Amino acid sequence: MEIVSQPLSLQASQISVGYHTAHSETILFDEINLSLTPGKLTCFMGPNGIGKSTLIRVLAGLQKPLCGTITSQGERGIALVLTDKITATNMAVWDLVSYGRYPYLNLGISLSDHDYQIIEQAIADVGINGLSHKKLEELSDGQLQLAMIARALAQETPVLLLDEPTAHLDLNHRVVIMKLLHRLTREKNKAILVATHELDLALQMADQVWLATPHRKIKTGIPEDLVLDGSFDDVFQFKGFDLKTGKIQHDLFRNTNINLVGEGYEYLWTKNALEREGFSVSAGENALSVVVSPNTGNLTWRCQGSSFDSLEGLINRLKKS
Repeated sequence: MEIVSQPLSLQASQISVGYHTAHSETILFDEINLSLTPGKLTCFMGPNGIGKSTLIRVLAGLQKPLCGTITSQGERGIALVLTDKITATNMAVWDLVSYGRYPYLNLGISLSDHDYQIIEQAIADVGINGLSHKKLEELSDGQLQLAMIARALAQETPVLLLDEPTAHLDLNHRVVIMKLLHRLTREKNKAILVATHELDLALQMADQVWLATPHRKIKTGIPEDLVLDGSFDDVFQFKGFDLKTGKIQHDLFRNTNINLVGEGYEYLWTKNALEREGFSVSAGENALSVVVSPNTGNLTWRCQGSSFDSLEGLINRLKKS
């Protein structure tokens, strides 16, 4: 069977990104090749100050590359969501989203029935129907970010670029926005690029990762490959954090080995608590046995003939052993 490759929504060929000063040229990324594909969420990651925002601006056409070419699908191929604060906070959410239709308006600057339908659909797509008539100043940061994404959707472009869309948001809104972007790639067949520091969310939700390296290059691949081949470790130089397990490496300062028996998330959280408290969780001849029993109606832990209904109680007893 012949495999037909999807056309690219955006292609950057041999581009260098940086800026000129009065007496010199600073290159952030040097002769890189990048592409975005319809139906895929790409997360762009790297250390602070490495140039992620600058590259986003270059791809969006707000800044010229030092060299190379960028091509995008369609006449209006890219919509952009930046982190810049909105000053006109007295406007309503519906009005903000309607600005996504302005590139399509005639000289009369009047919205058609078709425009109205697209605006309403964009608002529905991000799940803020109940906020349409609220002023921007009445929104939380997470709600405002959803409204900004709706405005970009109203532009009906094949490519959506977002620079740190989850910055300063609580965990719930960070998850909501990343899940929304992932869903939109599938439902709308968009190519979406997100510059983000949300390592945990990106690893779970990105179809593709662009990883900015200290060598002015960008390594690309699916997140699992970049974890397993050590690329993330090379770039971020994690201190005391094991990316392959997703765990902080604790100092096991107690002279007690625990043979932990159990399964599922109860086992994992018990292991986490024990290691944080300095116990080594490993089977051995002299290991102290702890049994996690989640199937007795109430979660319990058993050790040395005693039963505990909380991890705190278990750990307090172990400290005295």
